[in-house]
Amino acid sequence: MTPSSDSGHGGPLEIRAGRRTVVVSRPGKVLFPADGITKAQLAEYYASVAPAMVPLIRGRPVAMERFPDGLGGQRFYHKNLSKTPEWIHTVAVAKRDGELTQVVCDDAATLVWMANYACITPHVWTARADRLMNPDQLIVDLDPPEGRFGEARRVALVVRDLLGELGLPSVAKTTGGKGIHVMAPLDRSARFDEVRAFADRLGAALVADDPARLTMEFRKEKRGDRLFVDMGRNAYAQHAVAPFAVRARDGAPVATPLHWSEVEDRRLRPERFTMKAVARRVEQADDPWGPLRGRSLTKPRRALERLTA
Repeated sequence: MTPSSDSGHGGPLEIRAGRRTVVVSRPGKVLFPADGITKAQLAEYYASVAPAMVPLIRGRPVAMERFPDGLGGQRFYHKNLSKTPEWIHTVAVAKRDGELTQVVCDDAATLVWMANYACITPHVWTARADRLMNPDQLIVDLDPPEGRFGEARRVALVVRDLLGELGLPSVAKTTGGKGIHVMAPLDRSARFDEVRAFADRLGAALVADDPARLTMEFRKEKRGDRLFVDMGRNAYAQHAVAPFAVRARDGAPVATPLHWSEVEDRRLRPERFTMKAVARRVEQADDPWGPLRGRSLTKPRRALERLTA
């Protein structure tokens, strides 16, 4: 990334992102008041992590979580674009009463372009634009009560072991909030309804094994102090926070791919993954996920049926 103009409120900032130069307007606008983080710093962060981030989100429709006036202002999900630069890729996504035109992030420049629109957090589909009905990811979203990240860490290891027993290798990332996502790559042979059915059965098996500490109850008031095993990401048009995405919280934590050895470490804390720390991690070519090879659900489905019969 190469800033080439004034980064103050008055003048635009040009950021080199891959093969393109993207203009960021009002670069000095503060998006994180408690931390003094500006729109320019957000855009520069996304340019810096793009080599690691783009391969993981390439081809996926994006819901842009935008904060035009920063964390203290309005928040909304921008899912339907009316006009974009000609070099931005988009895809028409069917919905019940029509369709949406959603951005598809295929390069570093698109990440910077989204940051210019105060998109602090891009959320991405678990399917790619060329086969929208066939996800290539299964996501187990582990959402513990506030202040109980250690519980999410513990359960992530349980999920990893169960998926492994079923024949599905998995990876993990912090959500940038209080939880962890465990993700199993799929080969896109199954459609969303099949993946969701498998995910629900998997979640039910996890809860049945530890009902005092785990729940699939959607309503917060009925969860008590139990961790919510959320399988809702595994349905058509649902999305999950993108790997390396900044979250709209004080401190600007980042949803960060993890080594399993990090998840095994009781000292793991999500707040340590700041924009600066994660940019340094990417610069050091620390790739905890490595090549992701999608697996078929056919054998894991049979194994899960035997396990839960």
